[in-house]
Amino acid sequence: MRPTQSVPGDGAASAAWELLLPAASAPARTRGRSLQAALREAVRSGRLTPGTRLPSSRDLAADLGVSRGLVTEAYEQLTAEGYLRSGRGAGTWVGAAVRAARPRAHDLAPRSPGSRADFVPGTPDLALFPRAAWAAAHRGVLAELPHQELGYPDPRGLPRLRSALAELLARRRGVVADPERIVVVSGVAQATTLFGFALHARGVRAVGVENPGSPQHDALYGAAGVGAVPLPVDEEGVAPGPLRASGLRAVVTTPAHQFPSGIAYSARRRAALLDWARSVDGIVLEDDYDGDFRYDRAPVGALQGLDPDRVAYTGSVSKSLAPGLRLGWLLVPESWAQEIVERKRTMDLGHPALDQAVFARFLERGDYDRQLRRCQRAYRERRDALVAALDAHFPGSRVSGIAAGLHVIATLPGRYGPEERFLARVAEAGVAVRPLSAYAHPRTEPEGAEEVRLVLGYAHVPPARIADGVRLMAEAATG
Repeated sequence: MRPTQSVPGDGAASAAWELLLPAASAPARTRGRSLQAALREAVRSGRLTPGTRLPSSRDLAADLGVSRGLVTEAYEQLTAEGYLRSGRGAGTWVGAAVRAARPRAHDLAPRSPGSRADFVPGTPDLALFPRAAWAAAHRGVLAELPHQELGYPDPRGLPRLRSALAELLARRRGVVADPERIVVVSGVAQATTLFGFALHARGVRAVGVENPGSPQHDALYGAAGVGAVPLPVDEEGVAPGPLRASGLRAVVTTPAHQFPSGIAYSARRRAALLDWARSVDGIVLEDDYDGDFRYDRAPVGALQGLDPDRVAYTGSVSKSLAPGLRLGWLLVPESWAQEIVERKRTMDLGHPALDQAVFARFLERGDYDRQLRRCQRAYRERRDALVAALDAHFPGSRVSGIAAGLHVIATLPGRYGPEERFLARVAEAGVAVRPLSAYAHPRTEPEGAEEVRLVLGYAHVPPARIADGVRLMAEAATG
């Protein structure tokens, strides 16, 4: 491509014109926009540097084989945007103020660092996501969804979805589920934050959390101006003595399968927890994060079913479908409903309506029940594979907690300790694990601990890789 005259920068300009050739071959109806985009990108990327003089519209049009009007329009548009400058009789130039550096988007998602074996808990097998069934539900919704349903939704969620969730939760988890008190949320994290804001509005400045427990509570409740107070967990659940002595009026629990210890709250401890809530006019937030996955017997029913006026209940599809869907639910007592709904309204004006409609159809057609059964089979097989691998490679190890969920607690004999040295060795071997001490409030360092206690996630690891990963861990620990 020929420059209009010999001036500094013509070499760079000539090379950059090649970027415009594909745009010149675009369909006629999009050729003008394609030419503008290609020219804009040439300037942004630095292929056309500030101060470069461009060919006349007549010459560039001839070189590209397009109409002069398209080139003139492109020059005028980019001049208006500040990428180019021009003067009567002085030609067209690349603007001096245009930054050549092109910003890049960075991914802050919590990804695995590429370990040889990854037993970090909390992630399901994303390969089990039912793409075909989800796509069919999506197509069905797009074909039948009334136009008005794409407007701002009820902040609680679409009535269709809330009704389907109420049926599901009552049937599978024994929840007393009134669709009018269900709020569709962006996962348990948003449910937790909404609960924190509601507590703060009532003058509550502290909430009890299980210790050990989820490491996210401090940040989530802190964002709402509420402090998280650790409460010790024993073999039956939250210890009642420290709870009564705490002066708290709100507590967060995982009674069906305590995270991370793996116990199920005993019937006696469930009753004691509800007695405490009634005695202090308090409330319990029940996080049923993996209540559908129990492998040796029927799942324990939700605590909420025993006293729906004292228990708020939350769950999500993060373990059964995918956390990236950001779909969950919060079922609140009637006396809390209005403030929770208003906070949800001001937070985001409601969950995306199309996603809600797709999930509602997925529930109504029985696809979600089929997905739960599929995950149940896969995760039970993987738990069995992990237990067998620990028996084979770590003789004398113990697995505690009920046969449920997506993780186990493994206690390795003292000969593999101290824990600090064990963790350093397996990390050096490329095996990602988390010690139980990482889930204490506040987090403790495993200094001098002889026994090694690990929280091992297995749901996202195929059985063959589970065996290989445990073998790698054993070789690192004894090498």
